[in-house]
Amino acid sequence: MITAKSIQEIREQVNHLKSQGKKVAFVPTMGALHDGHLSLIKMAHEHADAIVVSIYVNPEQFAPHEDFGTYPRTLEADLELCKQENVDVVFMPDTETMYGSGKKYFSIHIEELNVHLDGGSRPGYFQGIALVVNKLFNIVRPDIAVFGQKDYQQFRIIEQMVKEFNQDIKLLMAPIGRAEDGLALSSRNAYLSQEERTLAPSLYRAMTYVEQQIKNGVFDPALLIKHQQDELEAKGFKNDYLSVYSLDTLQPVSQLKPGNKYVLAIAAYLGKTRLIDNLIFEI
Repeated sequence: MITAKSIQEIREQVNHLKSQGKKVAFVPTMGALHDGHLSLIKMAHEHADAIVVSIYVNPEQFAPHEDFGTYPRTLEADLELCKQENVDVVFMPDTETMYGSGKKYFSIHIEELNVHLDGGSRPGYFQGIALVVNKLFNIVRPDIAVFGQKDYQQFRIIEQMVKEFNQDIKLLMAPIGRAEDGLALSSRNAYLSQEERTLAPSLYRAMTYVEQQIKNGVFDPALLIKHQQDELEAKGFKNDYLSVYSLDTLQPVSQLKPGNKYVLAIAAYLGKTRLIDNLIFEI
């Protein structure tokens, strides 16, 4: 396994892989790797001949009051996991490499797709993600890129960016990795206390209950959702959102129609930890 820190180094490595006729898959991460990330790498192996993983905690997607400074950084362990998963190249840029120095004149503006869900709760979040992913795509120039369903809004925005910017990259979405009790795997789960970790799967149970009721014929789930949020609040959660959204436009949907696909998405705080999850379903 090779590590690269500069743009020149990573491009040389990717060009070398492609010169051998290899299809290159890219898995962008912020490190603190867990089994969810490893499932993305495994999917990448199924669709490509060589794997590039990036590890970079992107400051542009954190608001001043958020956890950029305390976000888990476990580089040595991450590199060992990448080695075990037969990653070919790990790209580890610093902020100087990614953004340079001096005044910035360009940004990426997003319409509609970032109004709700995390985009509504974290202003500027997806502009920061779109910017860094666009830069990483331009630097690495992969054939394939793999993202996780847990951040479905992120996937949908990047999917649209690739389409509108005419980027010749095939996107793959891996299923959500879960613990045995249903909790979606996340680097931020490390923030949870033992008691909070025991409570955390309640998010998944709330979603699966709503999904089952919808499949049983409740096509106007507002009261059902409100009841689940009240129960979560009684357990100590601070609700952010729980709603059903269009899979394509990410707009809230109040009246569901058979034959359509939707995403049921949830976000809530448990103590200081913000947890997100979703289910994609069809009725």
